[in-house]
Amino acid sequence: MRAALARLQQWAERRLPALTRYRRAEPLPIELHRRRIYIVPTGFGLGFGVLLLVMLVGALNYTNNAALLLTCLLGAASMTSMLLTFRALDGLTLASVRAGEALAGQPLELHLSFTAERARESIRVDVTGQSEAFHLDAGGEADLAFRLATARRGWLALPRMRVWSTWPLGLFRAWSWIYPEQSALVWPQPEAEGPPPQRPDSEAAERQLHRGEDLAALRDYRAGDPPRHVAWKASARHEGLLVKDFEQPRAHEEWRLDWRELGALDHEARIARLARWIGEAHAQRRRYGLWLPSQEIAVDSGSDHYARCMSALAVLP
Repeated sequence: MRAALARLQQWAERRLPALTRYRRAEPLPIELHRRRIYIVPTGFGLGFGVLLLVMLVGALNYTNNAALLLTCLLGAASMTSMLLTFRALDGLTLASVRAGEALAGQPLELHLSFTAERARESIRVDVTGQSEAFHLDAGGEADLAFRLATARRGWLALPRMRVWSTWPLGLFRAWSWIYPEQSALVWPQPEAEGPPPQRPDSEAAERQLHRGEDLAALRDYRAGDPPRHVAWKASARHEGLLVKDFEQPRAHEEWRLDWRELGALDHEARIARLARWIGEAHAQRRRYGLWLPSQEIAVDSGSDHYARCMSALAVLP
């Protein structure tokens, strides 16, 4: 049955160009209007139409005015519901599309923002097998969230989206296609494990002793040590005076991540290793810079710097 419906749809799209008019990507905002909204009876609507036809034949056959009046009233209500179903989509606007951040292989968060001047009820949006329903107050805004599967780094084109409704009675189904002219950037997947980046030899010792806040050890008194650093209780058990010495973590050295130092790896392996180093540096709150064939990113730190470096790796050819 599904195969037959698919063949019927393909035939219709070849014969009726209007059905494929909006298969091309278009810029935001995207407003739905009468030339791009399609409407057909639902299965329930077809059954209801058959029932009205039987009622009409029976009323005419038996000259029953009450039955004829009821049939006409139900028919008028069904035609009114068709107009309301169409108006549920007419004028609806996709105002903005926001994509989150994701590594290749992880789901990407996609947020769609819809607006409308009139109030709307029971609108649904289908995106890659996911369906979300929403309603809008007059002049309001609705934000919908979807999760897109990712497989590889780089720009990911947004899929076509179907907006539809069967409100208010479910007799008719109105729908329209939306294809935003936007893409989301997927960051490269870091390698699972590997060697750390080359560091300066002076970074072997991670801590140094100095006058700070954290107690490190006790040492013999030297001329010039302040009296407040003398450990009086400990000195009472020894022949000489003992002085408190303190330590604090030494500042991390800057990491210089260089594409040219990974010549033994292939193209994608270089990207995966640099992505892992960037993630480790960001997690350790280090300052780091990145050299790539296409650009050089100065030493910095923070979330914005991390996003800039990962995005630079993602767009490498």
